[in-house]
Amino acid sequence: MSDTLSPLSGVDAAGPDTALARLRALETLESGYEAWLELKLDHAAFQARLREERERLDQQGSFLLGAVRAAGLVPPSTPEGPGLVPSAPSAGDFVRDAEAKLATTRGALAKREAEAEARYEAAFAEIRATLRDRVQRHLAASRPRLTLLLRRVGTERSILHVERVSGDTPVLLCFLFSGRIPSRHGFLLDDSTEDVSLAPAPLYPDEGVDPAGVRPDAAGLVALVRGASEVLPLKGFLPVFVPRPGGGEDFFRLLQRGAVLEVEVAEGTAFRNVLTREEAERFAGHLLRLKLEGRIDLELEAG
Repeated sequence: MSDTLSPLSGVDAAGPDTALARLRALETLESGYEAWLELKLDHAAFQARLREERERLDQQGSFLLGAVRAAGLVPPSTPEGPGLVPSAPSAGDFVRDAEAKLATTRGALAKREAEAEARYEAAFAEIRATLRDRVQRHLAASRPRLTLLLRRVGTERSILHVERVSGDTPVLLCFLFSGRIPSRHGFLLDDSTEDVSLAPAPLYPDEGVDPAGVRPDAAGLVALVRGASEVLPLKGFLPVFVPRPGGGEDFFRLLQRGAVLEVEVAEGTAFRNVLTREEAERFAGHLLRLKLEGRIDLELEAG
């Protein structure tokens, strides 16, 4: 049994050190996100190896129990249920030794898992803190530039577009608008979809979002953005909370639509892209305040 119960080296976690070395090697935002993604993938692979190892140990225990029963050393069933309880005294040492080795191996695996998870969590925390610091330094050194385009729909309605931004700018704007960093660097321009019959999901399956929960309605999306602590798993849009004159705030989003970002406002469980005159003016006024505060550069163009 000793040779078959010892191969735990396959569940070692080298990912945290590798990802942190990459993070510290370059000071760019994109390299930080690459290190973060590398760590996420390595963590997922580590957890998969743990599951395989637990399954292997469970199979060994089950196989051992079956072999002992086949040898007639354990009754087929007992009032207490099945277990490694020898019916022949001569088998006692063998069964106890096997049970002890299985328990020791399981204990070693659990200890290694706890130690590795602590290392992963520390590495994730360092990466998030480093990215947040880099975003703040970028914003202090240069202001994101936005061009807001007004497209009138009748006399009292309009559609607002913002010229598309790229590079590090979406990450900077996400933090500027929400106080949180996105979970991925290229989130805004990502129009991939897991189902060609559906529009791209507004969320990634990151940061506690289940793969089945990447398509919440507008109310659910607003709740997620409000409730997030420091990371937003956004995809294809930027969130903007705009204060109301009488208190409270409305949730707008800048949705990626080809060459432009289209402004939409949350209304119940859906979003609406045709804005009232008051909504359009209030959104434009919010961006203008950010410009006057020296936080963005803004151009307004009426079509």
